[in-house]
Amino acid sequence: MNQSLTATTTARLREPGLLNLPPGTERYRIRANGALALLLFAGDRLTVRDREGLQICHLAAFSETGSEALAVLGTVADRESLELGLSGQEEDVRHLTDTLTRYGIDLTQARAKVIFGDGSRAGESESFQAQSKVVCLISAPGKPMLVDEQMPPTELDVIVERQTIHRAESPQLPLPLAEPKMDLRVEKATARSYEVAAGEFIQIIDVAGRQCSDFLAFDARRLQDGVERGLDATTTRTIMGNTYPQPGLYSKFYCQDMQPLVEVIRDTVGRHDTFALACTAKYYEDSGYPGHANCSDNFNLVLGGYGISSRAGWPAINFFYNTGINSSNALYLDEPWSRPGDYVLLRALTDLVCASSACPDDIDAANAWNPTDIHVRVYPQKHSFSKGIAHRMTPDAPPVLSRETAFHSRTAGLTRNFVEYRGFWIPNCYPQFGTLEEYHACREAAVVMDLSPLRKFEILGPDSEALLQATTTRNIRKLATGQVVYTAICNESGGIIDDGTIFRLGENNFRFVGGEDFDGVWLREQAEKLNLRAWVKSSTDQLHNLAVQGPNSRDILKQIIWTPPVQPTLEELTWFRFTVGRLDSAQGIPVLVSRTGYTGELGYEVWCHPKDAAAVWDRIWAAGQKHNLKPLGMAALDLLRIESGLVFSGFEFNDQIDPFEAGIGFCVALNKEEDFIGKEALIRRKEHPQRTLVGLELEGNEPAAHGDCVHVGRMQVGVVTSGTRSPLLRKNIALCRMNIEYSTLATEVEVGKLDGHQKRIPARVVKFPFYDPEKRRPRS
Repeated sequence: MNQSLTATTTARLREPGLLNLPPGTERYRIRANGALALLLFAGDRLTVRDREGLQICHLAAFSETGSEALAVLGTVADRESLELGLSGQEEDVRHLTDTLTRYGIDLTQARAKVIFGDGSRAGESESFQAQSKVVCLISAPGKPMLVDEQMPPTELDVIVERQTIHRAESPQLPLPLAEPKMDLRVEKATARSYEVAAGEFIQIIDVAGRQCSDFLAFDARRLQDGVERGLDATTTRTIMGNTYPQPGLYSKFYCQDMQPLVEVIRDTVGRHDTFALACTAKYYEDSGYPGHANCSDNFNLVLGGYGISSRAGWPAINFFYNTGINSSNALYLDEPWSRPGDYVLLRALTDLVCASSACPDDIDAANAWNPTDIHVRVYPQKHSFSKGIAHRMTPDAPPVLSRETAFHSRTAGLTRNFVEYRGFWIPNCYPQFGTLEEYHACREAAVVMDLSPLRKFEILGPDSEALLQATTTRNIRKLATGQVVYTAICNESGGIIDDGTIFRLGENNFRFVGGEDFDGVWLREQAEKLNLRAWVKSSTDQLHNLAVQGPNSRDILKQIIWTPPVQPTLEELTWFRFTVGRLDSAQGIPVLVSRTGYTGELGYEVWCHPKDAAAVWDRIWAAGQKHNLKPLGMAALDLLRIESGLVFSGFEFNDQIDPFEAGIGFCVALNKEEDFIGKEALIRRKEHPQRTLVGLELEGNEPAAHGDCVHVGRMQVGVVTSGTRSPLLRKNIALCRMNIEYSTLATEVEVGKLDGHQKRIPARVVKFPFYDPEKRRPRS
């Protein structure tokens, strides 16, 4: 055979973020303790999938007049009532209640078909086909999970395959966030202008995904006086200190007079541009495309009626435009990150004249080579929307917006300085005290901190121990009931996926507490691969937790924690053990208290259901006043954990760094008999180490920062992972991942600043933890 004629095959490009479903196929998610309403037509197929296993599903069906119609789905009711939760995002709940009202559905008379439940495996599904038009209600019910229970309600997936495919010109728009005042489509390669009053909300939606939308906004009152004052990217970047604003503290766009015009409330993309002009005629002419439609000319066309002067190139805010600055100082672009239905939500801070474009660029990757439509909705001032940045557990997962913890009502009374941390709004510092006072309170008295963003997973079933033995670096068989152990989970090459703690609640009952939602996905995948009867159930929304840390923490909690005779008292609780009890008495709020922490001090964590969170905070706060209890924010926590040599994901480790390099080799049990994921690689890497984590003391007062290079002469020998000035030790300290050849104590190195060579800070390798290296204080 002539080899030159042999067909070659190439790997197909994967784009999981776009979720390319077959025509006529729709995907929905039902949140834990939430519900979904769907209208099905004859021939439509409904599939419900239990994502994590052991989750009951209630299915009800109704005719257009509100009467029961489960027979239309080929099934019958086996439960006389329907449990219908209302958790979920605001627009989902509103759509559900509107559907119930529209069809006159009386939930008090509704019966249900029960799907899944006892013994259902992760990924198990059941399908139904509609014989005629029917309204379906699908619910994922569940009761509040007590701290020593392990059956949290979890999510369900729903797939609808339509018998009749209606070929729309573009994907279906997401549900409105509320009743819109204005609904307008910006067709591809065009622009639209519109007016917005102060306090109203502007939602700019990428309809099909990967489409840029340039945005202009002008102060309407100044325009009436003949003065143009519009969004100014340079002013905004200077005041906000970011390349572009995002929800939270630094969320406003400003005009040239440094007056805020709009505030970013929500952002489901997280990637935009404030450096480049909206596309211009010159750009296309210089590229060989004279006469090409462009955003700047389109803006001139729609803004002329407002007396706004034309420009050859508009300095717009370029939503969804994916740009960056590379190592050669060049501005580059690539395909947008936005998926179908992604949006930004803005709030007008004054009366505005606005314009939005659907960029016509089809000569490069700016719009993924295929310009599509943009949709704009304006909502009245009377509405209120939560602030949030979207997070996705996997690239194809639905977005989850940042949310408040159950302690927010209490922390918000003490500070407005919140930062977005792993999908939650968490206090950064408390202005009444300040970062340094919070820090000293932890070292000298006691502090309380909201750590609810930690991800919790219930691991249960007859093979639960075997699953953890195969997926974590610790010997779980040695873990006793009531004990906690710190561990890592690693990939096949020994890189750290995450670190966390494992609580043993019983013979076949464990709780894993880590930092990433993906931990649960990964553990379920391993259970399936190993054919183990073990379930991994997400319980983050069922367990929120406070850290009570510092020398006085025991004295505070021993006043208020009641434990039954079968559990250790607070005073009996030793390091890395937990007890299950209640506040004040046998009739009090149930809590789990563990002697764990992230500060290097004597400390505890108090775990409770979110419905009890405010009462738990109040009781701890009241008990702590005579012990000088203060709140602690993220900024002070970072000082404490660096002093104590405690590692942080994305700083001291990632999935390329093994536990020995990250300074947590003590949690790797290479001598346990069973194999575990990454064991062979970790044996090799321990025998032939290349880098290790060391402590540095720097001369002077200029601190090292994450990513600073560390040199001996011209050659780089390490990189700073974390750095700070220690208030108590009065030293300039850092953690550093160092080449093994330069890791000996007292080795002299230099921390590079600027370009790494023009400015050097002398430093030497020292032992860490810097503070209490023998860990006597947390053990005390």
